[in-house]
Amino acid sequence: MYFLIKTLVTALIIVLVSEIAKKYTWTAAIIVSIPLTSLLAFIWLYYDTRDAQKVIDLSLGTIVMTIPSILFFILLPIMLKLKQNFTFSIVVAVLSTSLAYFFFIILIKKINFNF
Repeated sequence: MYFLIKTLVTALIIVLVSEIAKKYTWTAAIIVSIPLTSLLAFIWLYYDTRDAQKVIDLSLGTIVMTIPSILFFILLPIMLKLKQNFTFSIVVAVLSTSLAYFFFIILIKKINFNF
């Protein structure tokens, strides 16, 4: 039951933002720019474990892993402005970002960066 509640609350927020975006792009962008996924993950993690250190570790890891994710937000609008198909643009942005994550993880392991 708890899992279902977490899923419904999370889904509700995503649907709400997508509905807001239909009329108020900047409002939705502000809401999305708030790290809602991270915020929800921190809340659920703390609620489940009562372990602040786990939240700290997840927060620091999130900061580091934000770096390769920026590629997605650069590629997607560029491809769409170049009149590429939406689905194709999403797939290319996701695959490119996945590769960026892969190489970024190799890099941080190579320089022995721990978080």
